[in-house]
Amino acid sequence: MPFKRALIFATVATVLGGVASIVIAESLVQQFSGKGLVDDSLANSPRFALAVATGGAVTVMLATRLGFPISTTHSLVGGLVGAGLAQSGTPINLANLGSGFVLPLLTSPFISAGLGFIAFAIIRWRRSRSSIAQPGGLSAGVVAAKPTGPLWDGLHMLSASAICFARGVNDTPKLAALLIASQLMDGVWSALTATLAMGLGGWLLSRRVAETMSKKINRLDSTQGISANLITAGLVLFASRLGMPVSTTHVSVGSIIGTGGAAGTLNGPKVRDVLLSWVATLPISAAIAFAVGSLV
Repeated sequence: MPFKRALIFATVATVLGGVASIVIAESLVQQFSGKGLVDDSLANSPRFALAVATGGAVTVMLATRLGFPISTTHSLVGGLVGAGLAQSGTPINLANLGSGFVLPLLTSPFISAGLGFIAFAIIRWRRSRSSIAQPGGLSAGVVAAKPTGPLWDGLHMLSASAICFARGVNDTPKLAALLIASQLMDGVWSALTATLAMGLGGWLLSRRVAETMSKKINRLDSTQGISANLITAGLVLFASRLGMPVSTTHVSVGSIIGTGGAAGTLNGPKVRDVLLSWVATLPISAAIAFAVGSLV
């Protein structure tokens, strides 16, 4: 599929997910308001929201420009920590930080990678079984077992769109929380504004990250792509319903790494670079938020 056409599908699905988040993922708004992590008075402060938003936004924009698929969620968590350290007179609630933010962010890519590995291994096993049963032996059967045709292409497009929908559901409430905290908008309008901003940002600036995800981490074939898509969409939607702040990026990259590990098609140096960018995300966004929080 040409990039422009893929971008249209992705943008429409993201916007639909953002609108659906108003009903599906209300609890994430509360999670990313900062309440429970810092004092309620600070969490409701516009200057706190400004520091968090700046730390997250600058970090994500920088990584996007360099083509690194980092987590918006991870960046916002760093922003919450940095702004909290700069502006709060009381310590940050480390227990809530660990259980409510860090644990889901750390475990979700490992879960998706494991599921991706298992899913592709099962599919490869079933292919080998069906190929042996084909007339003409193994080589003829392998060719016959390859998934092709309009139905498979449609499933690939649908599963990829499901990721974008899930991303809209999971990320919109986190961004809406900052608009609500800034006292600029109420819940519905903040969600709609965040949705439109995500759609616009993806439309204008997503190409380098898209190329990294689709071509540079793993030499994806259609089976790997559909497996990774369905695992990512399912996990992110499930987490959104439970109010868990997972990263669509981390889950998606994890599932791509898992399928690539099972297929033996991973680009090791690029995987290393992406993982290092994840490690750098939180301290960079925290430092920027701390600097802004100390100034405002």
